[in-house]
Amino acid sequence: MTDLTNSPKLDSFWMPFTANRQFKSAPRMLATAEGMYYTDVDGNSVLDGTAGLWCVNAGHGRKQIASAVEKQLSTMDFAPTFQMGHNIAFDFATRLGEIAPRGDGKILDRVFFTGSGSESVDTALKIAIAYQRAIGQGTRTRVIGRERGYHGVGFGGISVGGLVNNRRVFPLLPGADHLRHTHDLEKNAFSKGQPEHGAELADDLERMVALHGAETIAAVIVEPLAGSTGVLVPPKGYLERLAAIAKKHGILLIFDEVITGFGRLGSPFASDYFGVTPDLITTAKGLTNGAIPMGAVFASRHIYDGLMHGPEGAIELFHGYTYSGHPAACAAGIATLDIYAEEGLLTRAAELADDWQEAIHSLKSAKNVIDIRTLGLVAGIELSSRDGAVGARAYDVFTDCFRKGLLIRVTGDVIALSPPLIVSKEEIGKIVSILGDAINRAS
Repeated sequence: MTDLTNSPKLDSFWMPFTANRQFKSAPRMLATAEGMYYTDVDGNSVLDGTAGLWCVNAGHGRKQIASAVEKQLSTMDFAPTFQMGHNIAFDFATRLGEIAPRGDGKILDRVFFTGSGSESVDTALKIAIAYQRAIGQGTRTRVIGRERGYHGVGFGGISVGGLVNNRRVFPLLPGADHLRHTHDLEKNAFSKGQPEHGAELADDLERMVALHGAETIAAVIVEPLAGSTGVLVPPKGYLERLAAIAKKHGILLIFDEVITGFGRLGSPFASDYFGVTPDLITTAKGLTNGAIPMGAVFASRHIYDGLMHGPEGAIELFHGYTYSGHPAACAAGIATLDIYAEEGLLTRAAELADDWQEAIHSLKSAKNVIDIRTLGLVAGIELSSRDGAVGARAYDVFTDCFRKGLLIRVTGDVIALSPPLIVSKEEIGKIVSILGDAINRAS
């Protein structure tokens, strides 16, 4: 039996991305999870509208994953992957390669394992710079991100990221620069799917080339759909245009798919959904259904092959992590892929997308709603901000929803939704009902 008491000592845990003093004065504590629901410490059921943190794509409490992890831990709990190997890491990489994006002459089936999305981003940036050097383009060390982009919390990730609160306290990598973001509230408010206006914003990469010189730029990294900044859907033609400009100038294109990977938009990857194949893809979250921390970078064969030169005994990339290819994480990942395949979850969002879109856009008439953005099984509902208190209105909606039995995520005054891919139409209706009432209560 779980001890459903709200009485742990809270002082020692320094919570991430949390107003610690505010939280600890009125904690919201979860105790168990199964399917689409959490149970809090007081025994109340909480519908998960966010797949945990964009990661529990197959729903909670999957016994198949737990059994695979238990078996692996009892067989071999840990093994190094520095100059050593173990079967399950190679097996998992092979399985991932089978669903990897392929197009524009590229196959992204070379997989470098990490421990998180942040590690995946820093790894992809390093691979890009190392590749350019390996092919004789050693002057290409600059990396380009985008305003309002989120690429984790490593120094590489915050440097190419474009969220000011993640950047303002910390020193950044020299040479990083940023494209403009694609959000245009005036022209594209309440778009259903990809907005019509903004493809020309991809031309900012040409501006970067004119400013810095193509010979200095190693890579450009973007989220195909930006999540943590408040769900920004790419305008029609934007990603295609960005890819063409990058290719023209020998700049590698990196898609950060930590959020969009593994079925969120109704295809295995956003790359598949948009029909644009980058050179590198960063992943984590849905990789193991959130059960064990893990990330992976998918690299195209030409990137991998470009680094496989020099003496055979030489290490081609001086980079890696103790937990790269951790056996238990690989076991969780393989079991997760099995569930995705058996239940058709990598494409299920496509089946629900129209119902999801119409349900979410029904909130257009709720108080203070100034925009709604949806794609696949993702939604962003933007609220007008209170004078001098940006984020306060959405935070009130967040706490109200939790009290009423719904977990949502907020960033500033944007409410973000990304339920597990097993969500039913009835549960979509419940999400919208609880959320709509909470928005209308937040004056």
